[in-house]
Amino acid sequence: MPVRLLFVCLLLSLTTFAQTPANDWTNRYWTAKWIACPGAPAKQYGVYHFRKTISLPQKPTRFLVHVSADNRYQLFVNGKRVALGPARSDPQHWYYDSIDLAPFLQSGANTLAALVWNMGEGMPVSQTSYQTGFIVQGDTDAEKSANTDSGWKSYQNRAYSPIKNDIPKLRTYIVVGDGDRVDAAQYPWSWEQANYDDAAWKPAQQLWFQAKPRGFGTDGNWQLMPRPIPMMAEQPVRLQTVRRTSGAPMTNAFLQGNAPVNIPASTTATFLLDQTYLTNAYPELTVSGGKGAVVTLSYAEALIDQAGKKGNRNEINGRHMLGFDDQFIADGSARRTFRPLWFRTYRYLQLTVETREQPLVLDDLSGQFTGYPFTEKAQVSTNDSTLKNIWNVGWRTAQLCAGETYYDCPYYEQLQYTGDTRIQALISLYVTGDDRLMRKAITDYDHSRFSDGLTQSRYPSSDFQVIPTFSLFWVCMLHDYWMHRPDDAFVKSMLPGMLAVLNWHEQRLTPTGMNGPLSWWNFVDWSDWKGAKDEAAGGVPNGARTGGSSILTLQQAYTYLRAGDLLAHFGQNERAEHYRELARRLAKATVAQCYDSNRGLFADTPAKTSYSQHANILAVLTDAVPAAQQAALLQKTISDTSLTQATFYFKFYLFEALRKTGMGDQFIPQLKPWRDMLAMGLTTFAENPEPTRSDCHAWSASPLYELLATTCGIRPAEPNFKTVRIEPSFGPLTNISGKMPHPKGDIAVQFQKTATGGLAGTVTLPAGLTGTLRWKGKSLLLKSGTQPVSL
Repeated sequence: MPVRLLFVCLLLSLTTFAQTPANDWTNRYWTAKWIACPGAPAKQYGVYHFRKTISLPQKPTRFLVHVSADNRYQLFVNGKRVALGPARSDPQHWYYDSIDLAPFLQSGANTLAALVWNMGEGMPVSQTSYQTGFIVQGDTDAEKSANTDSGWKSYQNRAYSPIKNDIPKLRTYIVVGDGDRVDAAQYPWSWEQANYDDAAWKPAQQLWFQAKPRGFGTDGNWQLMPRPIPMMAEQPVRLQTVRRTSGAPMTNAFLQGNAPVNIPASTTATFLLDQTYLTNAYPELTVSGGKGAVVTLSYAEALIDQAGKKGNRNEINGRHMLGFDDQFIADGSARRTFRPLWFRTYRYLQLTVETREQPLVLDDLSGQFTGYPFTEKAQVSTNDSTLKNIWNVGWRTAQLCAGETYYDCPYYEQLQYTGDTRIQALISLYVTGDDRLMRKAITDYDHSRFSDGLTQSRYPSSDFQVIPTFSLFWVCMLHDYWMHRPDDAFVKSMLPGMLAVLNWHEQRLTPTGMNGPLSWWNFVDWSDWKGAKDEAAGGVPNGARTGGSSILTLQQAYTYLRAGDLLAHFGQNERAEHYRELARRLAKATVAQCYDSNRGLFADTPAKTSYSQHANILAVLTDAVPAAQQAALLQKTISDTSLTQATFYFKFYLFEALRKTGMGDQFIPQLKPWRDMLAMGLTTFAENPEPTRSDCHAWSASPLYELLATTCGIRPAEPNFKTVRIEPSFGPLTNISGKMPHPKGDIAVQFQKTATGGLAGTVTLPAGLTGTLRWKGKSLLLKSGTQPVSL
């Protein structure tokens, strides 16, 4: 059995997180104490271990504890890793995990152990912090022996040091935190095992402040709240192929765990390894011997050429690794295993081994995939088999961009941006039916609101950033949730924040009826905005800083229409009509000042010097033009290549406009950019058209949602998804089958085009759900159960 930094197997299936506490720890002071390692800095980088041995008269059937830490913890019971947390948030809403330890306990002595770390200045931007701390609260008197106090022992692990992210070297914005350097000679091996001798460890320091739930006490520190999402999943993954070696041989048998690799003394050897697809995983490298040898693990989505370009992701000739690094320094012992504290994102993993006086043996290299435990429940099949690969790659993209929060991208940022998250959340609802991460995201953004009334653009985040357009999309995200889930109490709780966002934008309207100058970063899309030079950050169209942007004005109208629906539902009819009327006035003003009758298009500003797909898409979505003219406008928007083009992100709104105008048949032909990505060897969908920074960006997974909502045509017909409207769009297809989860059960469709242009097939609705099938102006009522259809 190898001696490991961390145990491989996370027994999530045995750990219970849904236990009902006997005591309400959200409404009383905690009796456990926050603890730390004595003498260690409170806010700087550090890795710490804590241990306590408790004695039980018999194996319990229930042993519930509540656990949290700052920044992160991993909890072990009798040598088994049973939990990782807490879910990311902020100190005003700091989550704790409720864990039933009974499956891991035994009669007699039991060892509880925890690894706690604080990345200090090198922490990810998505991580917030108060100071280093750890807490365990037993639920009842039966579990109080586990409480953190001075009876816990502590140890500062100086084997760890950070590898700083070199942003200039990587030539990009990368904020996922520092890499790990571990010196095996200083590591307290087997520290989590019951038989480890901790006699030299110091009693833990009890921090002076009272542990408490949110809303208690006179001081801030951590405002504790129960975790709202499940623990992350893990499953084994292995690199698939050795692509390049130097200094020593290696075969694919090593990657399967069957052929250790020997590196001679005084040798530098490099091994380029290919997963063949992008993944998020904890790499686990086991080595023997080689005292003082340095092994560097470098991770990349793709290799780059001398010009810094990626090109085809499958190609390695003339390309080199430029990526994120970890390091492990061997101590000469047998079967030492390195695993970083946080997961890494990679398709390519390069091992660089530098030995000294002793040879080193690479015993094994594997990985543990990790992510939010989504279950893929939806499926789509058509007579076009190439759509299956788009579905699979899209689903991988969505999976890699979901953990304790949604991520914009797993390799570079791991930040939860609202513009991205709105699309990700709809994918989650349609493909998995799991709404918990969406609820958490909506709540996170509500927590992010600041004095202006806006939400922050990304949250949780230790670096304050504001994108007013994303605050509007938070309102739209709330509307999406309301349309798909019967959860009025939750939605109603968000209305005060929604009104603050709406008011901020309303206060910036001018007598012209359009937006005036707007502060903050008014990002719309990573398009090539012609003539837009007033925003160094990029992504911003003309008129944001100077006023008069048709795009920003129409997005405001688009949001006000949805806010009006929400307010009317909750009985605020006067306010609802105010925003609906305001949306109509904004649209009318934009038509009057920005519509170019000569070109038959909306310009980006009243100056009519630049034109974009974005303005015209929003003109359709807000009914700025009459319904009878929308299809013609949208067709011109698609075909006129002189317009600033929507990139992958904003094509989500193009697809929405296609569906709205009855032009859903054009969706499948619009997938050429996704087919081009597959042809370039991408195994996830990218942030932007080439050249792109991120090879994995969840906003580009939107075709998953569209294949269900547009191609299969499944959409809620009224709030809470009480009824369904099904309106398929075939385009060039002849057969469509699909299934998606609904709160009452699965909705399934199977359609064929008839020789005469009709529709035939079957529709299955779960018990308690009814709806309507629409096809070329005709309708058919649908009932629960399976029914043949013909129109």
